[in-house]
Amino acid sequence: MPSARSRPTVLVGLENAGKSALFRGLTGQATGTEANIRGSTVVCRRAALPGERGELVDTPGVRVAGDSVATRMALSVLDRGATVALVVRGTHVRQELPALLNALGSRLVGKRVGLVLTFRDRLPAGMQAEVRRCAGALATPVALVDARRLDGSDRQSVMAALDRALPMTSLPQLPELPRQIDPAPSPFERPVAGPALALVYIGLMCAVPVRLAYLVAAWLEPVVTAVALAPFREAVVELPAPVVALLAGPYGLVTLGTYSLIWAFPVVLLIAVATAIGEETGLHDRALGALDPWLRRLGLAGRDLAPVLTGFGCKVVAVIQSRGCARCTRAACVSLMAVGSACSYQIGACLSLFGAAGREWLFLPYLGLLAIVGVLHTRLWHGTPPEHDLGSDRTFLQWPRWEAVWWRMRVALVQFLFRAMPIFLAICLAGVVLDRSGLLAVCTRAARPIMELVGLPVEAAPAVVFAVVRKDGILMLHQDDGAVLRAMQPGQLLLLAFFASTLTACLVTLAAVRRELGTRAMLALAGRQALTATIATAALARVLAIVAW
Repeated sequence: MPSARSRPTVLVGLENAGKSALFRGLTGQATGTEANIRGSTVVCRRAALPGERGELVDTPGVRVAGDSVATRMALSVLDRGATVALVVRGTHVRQELPALLNALGSRLVGKRVGLVLTFRDRLPAGMQAEVRRCAGALATPVALVDARRLDGSDRQSVMAALDRALPMTSLPQLPELPRQIDPAPSPFERPVAGPALALVYIGLMCAVPVRLAYLVAAWLEPVVTAVALAPFREAVVELPAPVVALLAGPYGLVTLGTYSLIWAFPVVLLIAVATAIGEETGLHDRALGALDPWLRRLGLAGRDLAPVLTGFGCKVVAVIQSRGCARCTRAACVSLMAVGSACSYQIGACLSLFGAAGREWLFLPYLGLLAIVGVLHTRLWHGTPPEHDLGSDRTFLQWPRWEAVWWRMRVALVQFLFRAMPIFLAICLAGVVLDRSGLLAVCTRAARPIMELVGLPVEAAPAVVFAVVRKDGILMLHQDDGAVLRAMQPGQLLLLAFFASTLTACLVTLAAVRRELGTRAMLALAGRQALTATIATAALARVLAIVAW
């Protein structure tokens, strides 16, 4: 049986209580993925507490309504902890403390329990005294802090509360708690203008970073090609053919790796900046809340759109973030993300192709097409409204802390450079093997009838096939100086990018879905997505042929 010192101290609270900010302030660890948005933590993080006090664990927010993987994860870790720090917003202690105690129930009995009240900066001076007085009536030590700006005295207050915590023999009888302080309303809460404003916000959050990324990548590509890529190809041309194919062939590590870095990295960086600012300010959460009534018709709650937006950076991370969804909405969330999101590789590849064809303006219709088909796809397959009312109190609007924004950017960069890039370079190696073995040619021949069915040129079949392996596989169309691209009409190029993007999720994303949801869910997702993409592309091709576009 492990000793109390060897067992961790666990932070437990409802969503958006400030657990992750508290974890960062107490341990000095840049957790990186916490934000001013409900349910943003979907994994358990561990770090050592100062002063040899053992380990601190940050858990996902507990949901009162609607079961989720993240909630079950938090409760599981709670059972293994020696000390429990209940984290509750001081502004909402009347509502949240009874709800949290009710959700945890007998799991707290026998554990050392301390109470940490956050959002002190949102409480008037008189109410701070009232909160302390009422909290003092509880049979447990209490600390009232500003978790976002945890100073030395606040750290001492929290650690003192945890050090003084005694085993709880029964759930406490709560005194009369202070009134609730609600965040000020914003235009997002208006019944008609709110959802429209939310759509504008989300559109700008995606479009502005992508446009800036395109300008950066369009400037970088000719420079990198002339200075590094072309000389490298000339240097390796005399090497054995398999080595040339591995390094500088159409699926080569350097060839596709360079294009991925040029076109995907700026997208990842700038979308990470926009997302971090939106989440840190609270605008992100307000926008998702405004869209909740509309999303319920798709079988989703407003907060379930957060993983879909994360999919514009990396769909694997988005699948993991869907742990915060309720059990009744998670499949719909992953389905919408698979069709309606465009990962950084996908965005970078499409920007590159549209730019090479001289039709950069096609990117906006491309995003619109993803959104419309994604919504219809999700409504068709997952249109049952959620079983619970999954809304919650809106977050406070605040100025961003640039330190927190930088932490989030740093994590996004690390994930891209040291997690995503190695995986996709390994997929390049798989592409070389498929090409050299002839299997890719077999798959390409099998895909030609499908290309004819959806009204796309069969010459683009290899790029579509390779896009199943990795989403920037359509960069193969740059071969032969982009001859296939230049021969295509604008409508054909738009449909080709859409079809290659949505026919199926990439292999890495499908593996993540299988790991998170199971093999059956992965096969259902892949089959439904392929059917939707084929029917939608074929129908749109007929329409575009009629209008001669």
